[in-house]
Amino acid sequence: MPISAFKLQQSKLPRPLTSRLQQDDYEALLPTAETCPHPVITPKEVMAVALRLKAIIDTIVPIEIKESRIARPGGASVITHNVLELALEAAEGDKKACIIYALLTCKQWFRHLELEELYDAELNERKAMACEVIAKRLIENESNQDFLFKQMLCRRFSIIVNNEVTSHRNALEYAIDLHALTVIGSSGFQKCITWIWHGWIIQNPDNPREFISYKEAAVPDFWTHYDPDRIKTPLYQNALQLFVSIVYLALYTGAVNTANPSRGFDVVEGFLYVFTLGYIFDEVAKFYHIGFYYFSFWSAFNDTLYSMVMVSFIIRLIALGSPADSNARETSDVLAYRILALCAPLMWSRLLLYLDMQKFFGAMLVVLKELMKESVVFFVLLIIIVIGFLQGFIGLDTADGAVDVGARSLAYMTRAVLTSPEFEAFEDFAPPFAALLNYLFTFVVSVLLLNILIALFNSAYEKVYDNAVDEFLALFAQKTLRFVRAPDENVFVPPLNLIEIFCLILPFEWWLSRQKYAKLNDVILTVAYSPILFAIAFYEVYVAGKILRNRATGESDDDTRQEWEDLETELDLEHCGWLDRVRAMAPHVESEPGVWEINELRKQVSQLTAIVKKLHDEVRQESRSSDAGETETLIDRPVVDERV
Repeated sequence: MPISAFKLQQSKLPRPLTSRLQQDDYEALLPTAETCPHPVITPKEVMAVALRLKAIIDTIVPIEIKESRIARPGGASVITHNVLELALEAAEGDKKACIIYALLTCKQWFRHLELEELYDAELNERKAMACEVIAKRLIENESNQDFLFKQMLCRRFSIIVNNEVTSHRNALEYAIDLHALTVIGSSGFQKCITWIWHGWIIQNPDNPREFISYKEAAVPDFWTHYDPDRIKTPLYQNALQLFVSIVYLALYTGAVNTANPSRGFDVVEGFLYVFTLGYIFDEVAKFYHIGFYYFSFWSAFNDTLYSMVMVSFIIRLIALGSPADSNARETSDVLAYRILALCAPLMWSRLLLYLDMQKFFGAMLVVLKELMKESVVFFVLLIIIVIGFLQGFIGLDTADGAVDVGARSLAYMTRAVLTSPEFEAFEDFAPPFAALLNYLFTFVVSVLLLNILIALFNSAYEKVYDNAVDEFLALFAQKTLRFVRAPDENVFVPPLNLIEIFCLILPFEWWLSRQKYAKLNDVILTVAYSPILFAIAFYEVYVAGKILRNRATGESDDDTRQEWEDLETELDLEHCGWLDRVRAMAPHVESEPGVWEINELRKQVSQLTAIVKKLHDEVRQESRSSDAGETETLIDRPVVDERV
């Protein structure tokens, strides 16, 4: 007797899918999240939900309170079960999908007030924190995983500001933009990011603003996964970029260590410049599509590296254009290779950009980023002080009408900043004024500014490492969304983007139909990435087997079975009574001991009050049924219960 699709889904048996056609037969029997229409939530409705949530937060956090009372779960926290229930009611009807987005909108409002109203900065900081805590609790309490991923986190919304609709973005992007570590660190948020990272949740090919499930994830068929579209998966894009970066580093090492001045380009050097040109085109395309928001530390770092390599290339061309035996050619060649050699620290440091998926490297990169932010204050102070003292030295040098030491003052001051001051050079220069000025500058820089820099670095280091795990999770989420936030229909990793530009876009895109151009791109991608697609297909077939085993046991697709779980089911601790004994002695860690004892006392008083009220009602009922002629009724007598 065949099993119905309903029973198959309820029992979560492994589906014997060997082809895409069989999978479609099963999925056609029941509606899915992709086939069921979702209610439209307008920006005005999202705004209304956000205003209701803001009213809740303004009420529950009326004054400055401790952070622990907001972040801590249980009875000691202001974020109680009733608050969460009321927050869900704020998204009345079928608007529950936008509640996380609305809470992040409230957080942004409170952060704006924190900057504008400095007298209430700490209060608004606590309110912003309450928004994050409520969002985290709602994410973790949501039992419908499909609804959580595709509607609450991945669906894009907008609000109305100054009678204009803002740009659409989802809760994942919003939390990353606001650096909401509490929300980012929640289990549901990270699970959704992990599914996007592995390509189990993908963008809809027909509408990149929507996210859908990758339906072939559990299909153990090789050719089903041999698809050039799987290159868009963040996991594979990151691995491919790391591989290309290692090849790029190897080319650079070969080019800089095998200099061939006064001769033409060899193969290694030629490939190095081709790779660099591909990276430059990629940077220009991203900056064109994303705009100023694309500019960051790593983009500036890479642009500096590519610029130096291309300067070396241009100087090499100038050298080759000079006569073969001329001094100009030799000088230009030496200059070109020296500039190329200066790129070595940048070239090796660039690998850190692709190693940030490891927790150690990721946390260190976050620390370096914070240190550079904090050092901005130091360098601003340093530049102002250096300019002031430099003007003083120049003034002392030009007072006698001759310029002697003033031109070298900047070099002496630079040494003082690097903790190697020069005192002898100022003994014969405008005595005693230059020496006093030099002593004062050395004191300000060595004692004051450098200690300020050390204190800033120490505070930044502690700030990051106190939240090292959350900071790493935020970095992981940011990198994952970077691959899908500005989607490219055809992923050509540099230098393969040169093939896209010169062999596809320029000759074909402007006249071919969209359908034919897409097929041409698929053919080129399949040929270019064929070895990589074989590796991806083998890996995904292996993953599909794990997914089927998880579904057979009723677990989530990404669940990893632990070694103790097999024996745990055989012991059955629930029926033997062991878990009841554990629960009976478990400490109440969610609230303070005094608070828990008071709550228990309240429960006992409530029970005693209910008993007394019940006895009082019984006595009253007996008094009414007694003889009407009696002058003293039972209700007028004191109530005495022998059981009490």
